[in-house]
Amino acid sequence: MGDKFVTLAIHTNEKAQILKSVLESENISVLMEDVGDKDSNAITGVRLRINESDLPKALNVVESRNLFSYSEPETYRTDDGRKRILVPVDFSDYSLKACRIAFNLAKEIKAKVKIIHVYFNPYYPTALPMAEAFAYQGKEEADFQNILERVNKDIQKLCNTIDEKIASGEFPPINYSYVLKEGLPEEEIVAYAKDYKPSLIVMGTRGKDQKSADLIGSVTAEVIEMTGIPLLAIPERTSFTDFHQVKNISFLTNFSQRDLVSFAAMMEFFNHEEVKIHLTHIEDKKTDKWTLIKLEGIQSYFEKQYSNIKIDYKLISSTDSLVSLEQFVEAANIDIIALTTAKRNLFTRMFRPSVSRKMLFQSDIPLFVLRG
Repeated sequence: MGDKFVTLAIHTNEKAQILKSVLESENISVLMEDVGDKDSNAITGVRLRINESDLPKALNVVESRNLFSYSEPETYRTDDGRKRILVPVDFSDYSLKACRIAFNLAKEIKAKVKIIHVYFNPYYPTALPMAEAFAYQGKEEADFQNILERVNKDIQKLCNTIDEKIASGEFPPINYSYVLKEGLPEEEIVAYAKDYKPSLIVMGTRGKDQKSADLIGSVTAEVIEMTGIPLLAIPERTSFTDFHQVKNISFLTNFSQRDLVSFAAMMEFFNHEEVKIHLTHIEDKKTDKWTLIKLEGIQSYFEKQYSNIKIDYKLISSTDSLVSLEQFVEAANIDIIALTTAKRNLFTRMFRPSVSRKMLFQSDIPLFVLRG
């Protein structure tokens, strides 16, 4: 036992006991330690430590037995009072980055995380004669099983990676699980969110250099258009991993009543003294007559409501508003752009792309999209 001890994983007490039992049946010695929240002194998980020489064998046991599916229907059905964060993934590096930000936020607001992956089944009913149809269907079912096996292997690999990062301290020990859905990603994510009722959806994207064919970017744009739940879009090059690293937020305003509601919703996530809010208005000279007066007025209102937060305002007046906004974002070191968007019908989404959609494909700055 003179060997050096290393952390294998951090789990809930129930899962830790199961893993300990399995490892000890393989003659691997295990030490268990409670993991607590430094701020509240609450026990948040159990750390399992083993001899360093046993690590390869232990990892092989964990991976080969698929000890935990992480797919917990009771987490979906039961309302235990905690807030929820939904993270759609496609197993890319930027999806993992979105997971890290979601986990760090979940620790701050005492939420649990649900990871969702939607896979596509290419099987379609066929008009073949019955005998041929049965043979064809048998092939399709076999192909579908291969899809399921691949998806389950991918999600398990992601969960193993997350567990390793929790064990190393890169991710906080958060209660999380996953769900797999078949169908069109944007439709299934929105439908699931309606039932799961998360406080926030966090989605990774490639960012400014993404091509229009990149799936997750276009899916994020569709989900923004279709859901009423706040959504944080995290580009691949996002500089922060924790909301406490966010120092400057540009809140786009049109002085509408919806902006007041959206601002209040945003401050549930960013109400810390280090952050500065830049109230930003993109001016239309033909219609905006009292812009500066309105900006000063809304600034005064928010300063009274949120006395601990630094609030400034910025007026952008240009023929190319998105370019001017991008210049302001760079000059002011903006970490997040927040904006209110309205739910629009299919025709409008097809022929008049929203500001949020344009910004999603033209910016490397995270977008916090809210419904007023």
